[in-house]
Parts: sequence; C-alpha cells; structure tokens
Amino acid sequence: MSRVIAVLPCLWLLLSGAAVPAAPPAQPVILVYGDSISAGFGLAVERGWVKLLSDRLQRAGYGFQVVNASVSGETTTGGLARLPRALAMHDPRIVIIELGANDGLRGLPLATTRANLDAMLALASGRRRSVVVLGMRMPPNYGERYTSGFAAAFPELARRHHAALVPFLLAGVAERRSLMQADNLHPNEQGQPLLLDNVWPVLEPLLRARRQR
Repeated sequence: MSRVIAVLPCLWLLLSGAAVPAAPPAQPVILVYGDSISAGFGLAVERGWVKLLSDRLQRAGYGFQVVNASVSGETTTGGLARLPRALAMHDPRIVIIELGANDGLRGLPLATTRANLDAMLALASGRRRSVVVLGMRMPPNYGERYTSGFAAAFPELARRHHAALVPFLLAGVAERRSLMQADNLHPNEQGQPLLLDNVWPVLEPLLRARRQR
C-alpha cells in the first residue's frame, strides 16, 4: 500500500501536465585547437592563455564555454586527422586554430603545411561556424624563403576561407626574453595575458555578432 501511495504524486504530475523543470541549455562552444602554446606547456592549467580567455568570457557575460583541444607537439598533419572528431564531439560555434609552428620548427615542406591548414579551415568553417586563425612565424635562421613563405600562408588561407586572422600570436612576446620560458619557444606565465590580448580584438567582434543573432 505504501508503494502505491508513493507513486501517486508522480501519476498526478503526469496526468495534470505539470511542468518539469528543463535542464538549462548548454552554452555554445569555442574550440581552441592548437599545439603546446595553447595547451599551456610548462604552466599550470589555470595560467595559460586559453584559461584566461575562459575567465574573460565569463566576466564579460558572453555565455560561451571554452574547450581546449590543443595537444603539445601537434603538427598540421596530426591536427587534420583529429579535427573531424573534435568538431563532431563539441559542435563549436567558433573555432580557433593555432597550428603550424611544429611543422616549421621541423622544417616540414611548406606545401604540406599549407594543404593541411587549407583542409582544416574548410572543415572548421562548415555549419556556419566562425573561424579564427592564429598566425605564426619562424626564426630568421630558417632562411628568408622558408620564413616568408611560412608567414604568408596564414593570411592567404584566412582570406580564402573568410576566417578572422591574428597575424602573429606571439607578437610583443617572442622578442622579449623575459616573457619566454628557458626553451625560448614557449611564453611563460607573464606572457600569457599578452597572448590573450593579441587574440581578443579579433575574437570579440565575432562574439558580439553571435550575441546579436
């Protein structure tokens, strides 16, 4: 008898059509897709620029969640192989691509890097997503032909795919030894806010546009 009494309130809710509180809608996703610079190599997770981005979004009330799918050591070949699954899993509204530096440091053929980035941008820009390309540059010891060709790939591909562009993610950081880790490849904790400051002016107009839709 007690079991029947316990069930009655549930039956009453069903029969009366009483509203059951719905789960809050999931926040739209910004997918950060990069290598060790975005994975926060050598830093506590909360000190990296991607976490700082998440904090700034919350303070500004933009209502996005940030998913960091960056992998230390990633090349554009590995990134291209992983990207379809990452897009399907997270269904992001904005994709930030920060890849290519490891290709350059290994002296991989520019044609391969460009083809991989081209394919990633084509994939990322589907389903009415917004895409941000974070440009990178190589040290001058790689030779003028290689370094200029490498740097030119990012704006050219961003234009082709109508993506937003940060010309050089490490601008104002890479040339200041005090902002780099001992390997002189990865920004230290003091450099992370400057990385975010390089990204934010390009990203924020996309956030405002999506807020107005």
